Amino acid sequence: MINNSSHEFYMSRCIEIAKKGLGTTFPNPCVGCIIVHNNKIISEAFSSEYGGNHAEINAINNVKEKEILKKSTLYVTLEPCCHYGKTPPCCNSIINYEIPNVVVGTLDNSTKVNGNGIHLLEKGKINVIKGVLEKECKELHKVFLHYNKYRRPFIILKWAQSKDKFIAPIKKDKTKPYWISSEKSRQLVHKWRSEEHAILIGYNTVRSDNPMLNIRSWKGINPIRIVIDLKNDLKKTYNVFDNQANTIKIIDKNIDNSKSLSIGISEFLFKKKIQSVIIEGGKKTLQEFIKNNLWDEARIFTNEKKMNQGLSAPKINGKIVLKKIIDKDMLEIFKPF
Repeated sequence: MINNSSHEFYMSRCIEIAKKGLGTTFPNPCVGCIIVHNNKIISEAFSSEYGGNHAEINAINNVKEKEILKKSTLYVTLEPCCHYGKTPPCCNSIINYEIPNVVVGTLDNSTKVNGNGIHLLEKGKINVIKGVLEKECKELHKVFLHYNKYRRPFIILKWAQSKDKFIAPIKKDKTKPYWISSEKSRQLVHKWRSEEHAILIGYNTVRSDNPMLNIRSWKGINPIRIVIDLKNDLKKTYNVFDNQANTIKIIDKNIDNSKSLSIGISEFLFKKKIQSVIIEGGKKTLQEFIKNNLWDEARIFTNEKKMNQGLSAPKINGKIVLKKIIDKDMLEIFKPF
């Protein structure tokens, strides 16, 4: 068995590996896994796209001499699954290959696992150590854990504003986005989109900006596009209805009109198994989620230039957890108090 002082080192590597696949495995979490033999990493892997192998199976499959597994330690960022879904339980393979030691970052809080994976491994005579770099592993899997705990998606608000806090001119000449943030900031937004399950905009934003909502400045998988169209009258000629990504319309019959719009949307997305969503506007939509304190993170770009007049930016109360200069923009990330 590896000394306790080495566990954090190997779990840290698991986290690095997992980040390579972020955004590609929804609705499954992207898990990182490594296998160590004689203080040497002999395999490392992350989860395949949904329907494919989980990280543990990919890591096991990478080991050619399977007998070595009987004298190895498997590290994994999230508790191995113990139920049949698109694939068989990872716990079964770990037990069948007689891997004697398993180190787990954090528990899987879904109803189908929630400690049962560890229980099954221990029942199979496997030594399990849990909670190694637990805080970091929970941060890695925050979307998956949040979705299961609160039964709604992890909600990220995002907008760009001028130095004097306007997000758009009062009138525009063309039906296309009005860029406030820099090109580098917009590329970062495309990276963010590639890491999340969905992106949402309101009816007016579709009509005034005709955005594509894809990741054309980054590599990865386009998020699912969510469009609020309560009257169901948006024309199919808008960019959000092209074939670059899946698009889901929220129409009047999808939501409970006895509740606020943001709560109705959140419940609808949960039923659709959408685990995270970036809300990119417009102001009315953003403010609706802010008003009901229905957000988990806000990412705001402030450009150095002033507009002097225009549509004022949403107002938000929260604690700043990050401030960073990106080209001509100040990026601030807020969390709720």
